[in-house]
Amino acid sequence: MDLFQKPVKSGLVAIVGPPNGGKSTLMNSLLGQKISIVTPKPQTTRNRIIGIMNDAEYQIVFADTPGLHKSREPLNVEMVKVATESLSEVDVVVFLIDVLNSGPGKLKKEKQEEFLSYMERITCPAIMVLNKVDLIDRLNLLPMIQRYSELYPFHAVVPLSALHGDGTENLVTEILSLLPLGPRYFPEDIPTDASERFLCGEIIREKVFLLTGQEIPYSTAVIIDSFKEEVKKKRTTIHASIVLEKNSQKGIVIGKKGQKLKAIGIAARKDIEVLLGERVVLKLWVKVKKNWTQDDRFLKELGF
Repeated sequence: MDLFQKPVKSGLVAIVGPPNGGKSTLMNSLLGQKISIVTPKPQTTRNRIIGIMNDAEYQIVFADTPGLHKSREPLNVEMVKVATESLSEVDVVVFLIDVLNSGPGKLKKEKQEEFLSYMERITCPAIMVLNKVDLIDRLNLLPMIQRYSELYPFHAVVPLSALHGDGTENLVTEILSLLPLGPRYFPEDIPTDASERFLCGEIIREKVFLLTGQEIPYSTAVIIDSFKEEVKKKRTTIHASIVLEKNSQKGIVIGKKGQKLKAIGIAARKDIEVLLGERVVLKLWVKVKKNWTQDDRFLKELGF
């Protein structure tokens, strides 16, 4: 029997939790490659990103989701909707928190209640992941595990460091104990169902996050205007638009004599070349669509 048809441990696992806890870092670490963009700023992930972990005996389909948080802004509301819908559409939920921000002494009653409001929507087994445990005193770890074990009936509480990969094997073991035998959902040779166009747009957006100030990233969308693969020349030419909300932001992204936009383009092109495995010509334009984060129609164009 072909391996693709052979029943294996398989299922969909949602990685959810508050913003900036390390969800994208965890998925990238589990897959051994970069699928989700990562920045130090919260709410970097906007869409549900699929990452596929393949093995001879299993296929785990991870869904990296936007951070769970309270907001009235239309863009943020749609982001949280993406995440909360994942809670009832999967086989296992991995609820991840940053122990530096959510340790026993820092988990206020209102935050506990917020966590519980999300957990009440879970309709499948859940695993709590305590991330960044390499940065705390190990004496605090057992009380922390006890605290979260009392908060919700998790199948397991797994401490780990997503950045360094420590403890991720334990997490995979716990996930596999919950997955049924079934078919592979995807071919074994693909790490994500996201298109190359989408991933290239995410890489560009990541560089805007990393290379601009506090306000700009959250007012930024990236649209791939054209994506042309030139097989004979072994290169891909990409034209993309960085869309902002205000005219005043345009000069910040472009920078003096275009230096900021050039730096964004160089950094993005390097990562895109790694992704595509060939030379890339990247052309960036900066456009303004006033208050696009409030525009339901434009949000739908972005996939929300």
